[in-house]
Amino acid sequence: MLVHKFLIRIEEERGRLLHWAPLFLGTGIGIYFGLVREPTLVVYAGLAVLIVICAVTARLWPWGIGPLAIAVGLVALGVCMAGARAHLVAEPVMGFRYYGPVEGRIVTIDRSQSDAVRLTLDQVRLDDVGPRNRATIVRVSLHGDQRYLTPAIGQRIAVTAHLSGPNGPVEPGGFDFQRMAWFRGIGAVGYTRVPALLLAPPEPGIALAVSRLRQAISGWVRGVLPGESGAFAAAITTGDRSTMSRSTIEALRASNLAHLLAISGLHMGLLTGFIFQATRMLFSLWRSVALRFPIKKLAACVAILSGGFYLALSGGNIATERAFIMVATMFVAILFDRRALSLRAVAMAAIIVMTLHPEAQVEPGFQMSFAATTALVAVFGWLRDRTRDDRVWRAPKWSRPMLAVVISSLVAGLATAPFGAAHFNQISHFGLLANLLSVPIMGALIMPLAVLAALLSPIGLGWAPLKLMGPAIDWIIGVARFVSSLDGATGQVPAPPDAVLPLVAVGGICAALLKARARWVALVPFVGAGLIWIQTTRPPVLISATGGLVGVMTDQGRALSKPRGESFAALSWLENDGDPADQETAFARQGFTGIKGRLRADVAGVTLIHLTGRGAGDRVAESCADADLVVLSGKLTKPAPPGCVVLDRATLTEMGAVALWPDAKGIRIETARARSGDRLWTR
Repeated sequence: MLVHKFLIRIEEERGRLLHWAPLFLGTGIGIYFGLVREPTLVVYAGLAVLIVICAVTARLWPWGIGPLAIAVGLVALGVCMAGARAHLVAEPVMGFRYYGPVEGRIVTIDRSQSDAVRLTLDQVRLDDVGPRNRATIVRVSLHGDQRYLTPAIGQRIAVTAHLSGPNGPVEPGGFDFQRMAWFRGIGAVGYTRVPALLLAPPEPGIALAVSRLRQAISGWVRGVLPGESGAFAAAITTGDRSTMSRSTIEALRASNLAHLLAISGLHMGLLTGFIFQATRMLFSLWRSVALRFPIKKLAACVAILSGGFYLALSGGNIATERAFIMVATMFVAILFDRRALSLRAVAMAAIIVMTLHPEAQVEPGFQMSFAATTALVAVFGWLRDRTRDDRVWRAPKWSRPMLAVVISSLVAGLATAPFGAAHFNQISHFGLLANLLSVPIMGALIMPLAVLAALLSPIGLGWAPLKLMGPAIDWIIGVARFVSSLDGATGQVPAPPDAVLPLVAVGGICAALLKARARWVALVPFVGAGLIWIQTTRPPVLISATGGLVGVMTDQGRALSKPRGESFAALSWLENDGDPADQETAFARQGFTGIKGRLRADVAGVTLIHLTGRGAGDRVAESCADADLVVLSGKLTKPAPPGCVVLDRATLTEMGAVALWPDAKGIRIETARARSGDRLWTR
């Protein structure tokens, strides 16, 4: 009886299989990225056979079973798509440390986490390194005195740099930079403190013409609007954030306004929506065109073309490409006389993005963008259906635009909050207030003025709209700084286990797609995710992959073994703990005893000694007598005494970062390499 009712429910959803397809396709992609061993050719062949069987079953089998077969086939297809993409983007990855001359052509300019100018180079040449071992794309951060180079897209430069392959997670299960770099083709990363030299000016040709145009427009915008206003305007028009100050970016993040910088769904929607409405209005004033042609569809075509140009101008990153696909899908729906803002359009956009870039699914931009869009379309669709009933109260017309902004900000904020908290370990308590004060300004003034500046720039009048943008941008930056300075503006949360976000996604999709009482099913994954998250336990001990930094959990929070150095690992540990402290504050906590070079910590019933500095390897034997485990930042010079657990630099290089957990036998060692597994990007 229960099986019969279940099959009836499934059959009722047959007409909305497209809505559910992203869930099952995404499940397959998630399974691929969750594996600890790369699938073999035999596995892919088996999945291909399964896909065919499911397709035949869906075609021939009676009601109920067909949709289930489609779901299973989509999961298998998702695994195959992600695996195919991982193999297609394969590029050489540097497997050794390199110091020497590096030549290459600049293709991207941005800033590192330390606020240094960072260059991405292609056509790379390294001294005495053959093509098989040479990275195709290299990313170098410029430190020190760089007065001799003003970076420009297309320049060929030479620099003496330290390079190595992309590093793995700073803790087991942490953010996997190796995987991200693999899918972006980056085979080596590094830095230089030596001045970079210009070898050749930008080459003529169309290969980097769009990038050069982008940089030229960015420079023109900053010339008209100096300071932070110009940097903000350049970021939203061309995606160039290289001149944004770290303090402004941090204020925008703390006030939940950082999404205004990223050229994503909001910008693409505002831009194409404004152009669509403006074009439609202009065509309606042209009587002969309005009477002879479908001006709504013509305006949709113009909006799609403008969105494509904006995509190319902004650098064409995955986030902007995803936003363009989403708005293009909605305008194509207009061309076919379908409702533009519908869950079907959102589902189609998600399928296209996952097909082109399966790796985007595990990135915060994809998750937050589609969470917000799905929630907004579902909520406003529900409100539209409700207001058709004459018995339902309707807001006065004059208040509807402001009410729409309030509802949009509230719904989008609630939908993206779990994903933002999980990825960035931060919750903005006054984010709704900041968005209510900023998003209307963005939509009503800044984006229309940006379009007007683009239209007037060929005749030399583009500066006028840019000047008008200045006060509006200053308002948004002022709101960000005010909100971020309020007491309790942000709250920190620990990083959740891997199962939390998939459960949240399943709950959200069920809430959006299921009908009537069936929506209550969404509470099950939501509650499950919440229970798992609040019971999160952080590792008592964390050890960096170099052995130079150790963090132990205390009553005050995690204590670190040094106040400076390896700051990326240190801050990542603290953020994942949900701890707002900086590295120096964490070092000052009472977690270690001893003297510099030989620190001792007693945590979770384990005694650990951390040896650093010159001659540390010679002190291992005496330290083993007093400790359960010895961490050595250098190489082990003599064999360790029997029964002594020693983690030296060579061992940690193979294992990656380490987390120590207490168990019945004493300690359990969990390594980043074991969690990441044997994948294409870890080899």
